[in-house]
Amino acid sequence: MSVLEEMRIRSLGVIDDAVVELSPGFTAVTGETGAGKTMVVTSLGLLLGGRADPALVRVGAKAAVVEGRITVSPGDAAALRAEEAGAEIEDGALIVSRTVSAEGRSRAHLGGRSVPVGVLAELADELVAVHGQTDQQGLLKPARQRQALDRYAGAAVDAPHATYATAYRRLRAVVTELDELTTRARERAQEADLLRFGLDEVAAVEPLPGEDTELAAEAERLGHAEALASAAALAHAALAGDPEDQEGVDATTVVAAAGQSLDAVRAHDPALAALADRIGEISILLADVGGELAGYADQLDADPLRLAAVEERRAGLTALVRKYGRDGRDGQGIASVLAWAEEGASRLTELEGDDDRIGELTAERDALRGELSVLGQELTDARTEAAARFAAAVTEELASLAMPHARVSFAIRQTEAPDEASGIDVGGRSVLYGPSGADEVELLLAPHPGAQPRPIAKGASGGELSRVMLAVEVVFAGSDPVPTYLFDEVDAGVGGKAAVEVGRRLAKLARSAQVVVVTHLPQVAAFADRQLLVEKTVDGSVTRSGVTVLEGEDRVRELSRMLAGQEDSETARAHAEELLETARVDG
Repeated sequence: MSVLEEMRIRSLGVIDDAVVELSPGFTAVTGETGAGKTMVVTSLGLLLGGRADPALVRVGAKAAVVEGRITVSPGDAAALRAEEAGAEIEDGALIVSRTVSAEGRSRAHLGGRSVPVGVLAELADELVAVHGQTDQQGLLKPARQRQALDRYAGAAVDAPHATYATAYRRLRAVVTELDELTTRARERAQEADLLRFGLDEVAAVEPLPGEDTELAAEAERLGHAEALASAAALAHAALAGDPEDQEGVDATTVVAAAGQSLDAVRAHDPALAALADRIGEISILLADVGGELAGYADQLDADPLRLAAVEERRAGLTALVRKYGRDGRDGQGIASVLAWAEEGASRLTELEGDDDRIGELTAERDALRGELSVLGQELTDARTEAAARFAAAVTEELASLAMPHARVSFAIRQTEAPDEASGIDVGGRSVLYGPSGADEVELLLAPHPGAQPRPIAKGASGGELSRVMLAVEVVFAGSDPVPTYLFDEVDAGVGGKAAVEVGRRLAKLARSAQVVVVTHLPQVAAFADRQLLVEKTVDGSVTRSGVTVLEGEDRVRELSRMLAGQEDSETARAHAEELLETARVDG
């Protein structure tokens, strides 16, 4: 079993430097009001990943530091989580530290490794259950009472709750989508009309991929047809000669003559033969180009009607690009229009399918509501069964806490929906279902025979509430135990015989777990295996608190002070010794 063995507290509140040695069993922390008992709880809270408040740093100190040594067993959940975080465990001991600077910075270390504070909080879930006055107030809230019941029930509620939660999340998703489709129906209809209009415009023009580029080139050619024809004719005459000029010199004739002059002597020198071959190639190329120039001039279209048709087509394409090709899509010109049309057609198909989708979602929503009502009832049945066991166990514990006639029970009701639209019809009632079902869970207490069960927020005194809280935690210890329990003033409002019973019950709990209690009651402290005194001293203008382990005569003196406010009162001392003897025998 994991045990918190020791804490060292430095520069935290009124504590300058103190070592808190804890017992594996029951440790009671006592001291006068204002001595700093709460700092022990605060220190443990920091080690467990609690919120760091720089205001707690002792005046004049740069930072508050809390260090703790925890023994862990190999293979248990706490040890495994620490090792996952990279912590080193030496001889079964895990060192945890937390530093809070006066400027508000916080650092955490686990087993010699720096870790996020959240890792300490995860580790705390496996190690310690902390309960104080705020937890008692939390227990007054129905939502917390439902959580407590679910925690006690364990798998009996977890399994139906998981199935229910899956159906609930799907229902919320369906309802959200359905609401969006129906509430935005007008906007979506307008969007569909605009898409249809645009797609009709594009379809009327019927643009082709790359058509705008091809038309631009054709328009350029048609617009300069005369100049192109003249240039081609002159080039052809230069290469092949002018038939009307018998004495003219052309390139083909000149190159042919050059080739003939070399052919006569090429056999005498390979280098000259290579040059002759190249001239032959040029002659062939010139002949080919000359032929193509002649064909180009014959094929050149100078029809002004064709030019007008091309320009008209280009204007239509440009209009489409201006309207539908300006959204940053990939591609230029008509390519962006075609991309828009493809996307628009897909979106229009989606929008036109809304009516069908609304029908499908409505059917699924109704089916899920029916399924959820069945699953919710299964969850209610599981809670009802667990509530009977939980209430009986807490009632039995209260009998051990000087409340022998008290009875605890649970009222489980289904939440009524404010209107039919927000609820699900169950047997003619509109029930409101939430993430955890439709159940309102309320813990009721009948403190004595004949009393009507009332919510503990209204029917329990401060002392009764403290004992109910302790009884609930003891029941949890049997069903979902943790190694260490810390109770801060859990005995508030309790006195006399009830206080003795609280001490006795805490001692019984300490047989199977480590229990640390901050208390002002000597009846409770007497049952502790170890008693720690938080004591304040004043040296001039400096106030300090230290922590001392009380044994023998010192413990009797502290119990006497707690009983009568007088450490040396013989009556108080006798009573203190009697309490210790009673605790020794009964504990």
